Amino acid sequence: MNPTNRLLNSSFMIGLCVIVLMICLSHFENLSAQTVTAKPATNISDALKHPRTETSMPGKYPGKVVQINHSNSVVENKIVYNAAYEMIARGMLELTGAATLKDAWRMFVNEKDRIGLKVNPVAGPTLSTSVEVTQAIVKQLEEAGIPKKNILIWDRREEQLVEAGFTNETFPGIKIIGTERKGENGTMYDENGKLYGERMIDKDWYYLADCEEKYDAETIPYMVNEGKYSYFTKIVTQMVDKIINIPILKNAGSTVTLCLKNLAYGSITNTGRLHKQLWAETCAEVCAFPPLRDKVVLNIVDGLKGCFNGGPGANPQFFANFKTVLIGTDPVAVDRIGYEIITKKRIDEKIQKEENPRGRIFMELARDLKLGIADLDKIQQHKIELN
Repeated sequence: MNPTNRLLNSSFMIGLCVIVLMICLSHFENLSAQTVTAKPATNISDALKHPRTETSMPGKYPGKVVQINHSNSVVENKIVYNAAYEMIARGMLELTGAATLKDAWRMFVNEKDRIGLKVNPVAGPTLSTSVEVTQAIVKQLEEAGIPKKNILIWDRREEQLVEAGFTNETFPGIKIIGTERKGENGTMYDENGKLYGERMIDKDWYYLADCEEKYDAETIPYMVNEGKYSYFTKIVTQMVDKIINIPILKNAGSTVTLCLKNLAYGSITNTGRLHKQLWAETCAEVCAFPPLRDKVVLNIVDGLKGCFNGGPGANPQFFANFKTVLIGTDPVAVDRIGYEIITKKRIDEKIQKEENPRGRIFMELARDLKLGIADLDKIQQHKIELN
């Protein structure tokens, strides 16, 4: 090859390399920009402006979780009410160190408090917070001197509460209410075409996230609104003074939907848009707002029956009778213990080989917001075995 051709070939190769390098750099810059903007901004700073109170999460017993197991709490696939009552009673005494069960409950509530029991009825009667566990809690509140008229059972969707067995027949004298609800006309819209759910939201309290999603005509009643705002329900901002959180022990992929998820996604509107990019952030950040942070006094996980795969929906092939209850004031610590239970079961069933650290992200975010303890070696776990 003569020198001139060699020089031309060299120049061509250099030019080609420069072009490739520029393309790579451009691609890298685009990836970097995507990484930087991957998480939409939220208004978590608004929550942190409010000073904490003596009742703020993680409550009276940070990092303390009581686990009560009862071998006869589920018999022939049915929850035994008396066993559920005993489990909760023993757990409350262990958590507080109180001399009597009444004293234990009175450490958190009194006869003047309006108390909201936050259940999870999303997966229907086969995989929701059980009627039996909730009845046991109501009974113990009554025995502690709390009048029925001061207790309400709530969640986002009122019709799901009814489907899961939370009715006036099973809970006489107790108000059962959802943010998304039907009126007396049997529809979700009033005579002016407005959603009844709009009457239940408090526009002074909201979770703002820089992401949006459009909902169809069938979905919008259950989202109440579109846009970048998720409004808190008046149930938590105006209708209750104290909240007792009663989630069910179940998975969502390799993580769990327990205390924080039950509270966060059950308390605000327009949640469909938050699952894709901000699932973990929503679980933690919504709970940092005062209507939840300062009102949730107890977390009681219904783990008598639950699921270890296919959740949070109801897939019977993955149901399990865990026969356990978790109790604590610290929602992060309780979630971490529940996470360990679910993870062990998933590994035992060969659904996953080892613990996936991504499953802990929402707990670590909540820890950083001072909502509780997420580090396993800092959690005080007290186990009680009953039969």
